[in-house]
Amino acid sequence: MSDGEQPVDVVGVGVDGWAALSGRARALLDTAEVVVGGRRHLEGLVVGAGQQLVTWPSPMLDDLPRLVRTWEGRRVVVLASGDPLVSGVGTTLVGLLGAERVRVHPAVSSVSLARARLGWSAEGSDAVTLVGRDVDRLRRDLSPRARLVLLVSGAETPRNVSRLLVEEGYGDSVVTVLGYLGGVDETRVEGPASELSTSWDAGLTPRLYVLGVECRPAAGASVSPAVVPGLPDESFEHDGQLTKRLVRAAALAHLAPRPGDVMWDLGAGAGSVGIEFARAHPLNEVHAVERDPVRAERIGRNARRLGVPALRVVTASALSAIDTLPPPDAVFVGGGADAEVVERTWSALRPGGRLVVHAVTVETELVLHAARRAHGGSLVRLSVEEVGDLGSFTGWSPARAIVQWSTSKPWGQWDPSGATEGAGT
Repeated sequence: MSDGEQPVDVVGVGVDGWAALSGRARALLDTAEVVVGGRRHLEGLVVGAGQQLVTWPSPMLDDLPRLVRTWEGRRVVVLASGDPLVSGVGTTLVGLLGAERVRVHPAVSSVSLARARLGWSAEGSDAVTLVGRDVDRLRRDLSPRARLVLLVSGAETPRNVSRLLVEEGYGDSVVTVLGYLGGVDETRVEGPASELSTSWDAGLTPRLYVLGVECRPAAGASVSPAVVPGLPDESFEHDGQLTKRLVRAAALAHLAPRPGDVMWDLGAGAGSVGIEFARAHPLNEVHAVERDPVRAERIGRNARRLGVPALRVVTASALSAIDTLPPPDAVFVGGGADAEVVERTWSALRPGGRLVVHAVTVETELVLHAARRAHGGSLVRLSVEEVGDLGSFTGWSPARAIVQWSTSKPWGQWDPSGATEGAGT
């Protein structure tokens, strides 16, 4: 931060309001030239001489850069709910201005308060934000015995979450609606998802609330799959263009998804490889490229059903899409590979990036032999046989063999600008 730049102070405010603010937070408000916040935060604030109160614009994100420019050289305090770095405006401002320009003064977060009321430890439960996100995002996080604290908004969300739990086989899960946490008028309503999915009255939804979900599979239910690679083939809607389970698991082992990775799935077919890459971590960002519009729509349906609705589907050929995509950490080419696709993909890979290409024809196999000579890596032939009926006997039926080339680009100097928040979820 240069000498002429003023830091922006972001002050967390609990439901109990001004009375609970620390002396330091009050001092920051007293000396601020501009105080920014929502109407709820600004109500009751005693305005000092010359102070300007600014209510967040709507939509906030679109107008925020312009608004921030008007703060230059002025002492600014931003008011936010709870911990501003838990799905809050603090995160947005750090991303816009840089950490050196933003000082965060958190109150107790709603996640911490929810865990305290439910008796859940931080290490024994996960926080999932659905604010501004598709509720289908939750499907990825469901598992028997999981404890989830959901950051949510909207009056219908308790019912929508409960319906999703029932669909996924978790109808016996306990859903707890915790309202006005930290205030004198806290509320708590809980019940099984199977009941709340039909009986929840949206008029009873608190204006400020958090959901707690203790996942319990219903008797005899088929619950959502694990996030490890190799989902059953029947997990995906497809027309035959599907990277089969065992081959897919082998490809994902070489693609090696890491938190925050950007991945391209070129010639995506049913989208199975990209979807599993996205499911590996909520921060992963996947771009599935498929030229056939019918298949492209199918990829979107598969992604939603498997809990990664933020997966981006691009309806185009691989070559025409490459220049429009962000630099990848991993690329899978499952169809339509030729020498130009391989070379342009290799050039686009970030340092440390992984590339996996599958071939089922001799022509594509020759391309992969040349690619291995140029860029190294491993070339293997994957043959899978399944047992089945052979008349009145039992025999092995071989599937079409797959040639798999996998390689990785050497690490160069680390560039922190390559980091990404991701949108797999």
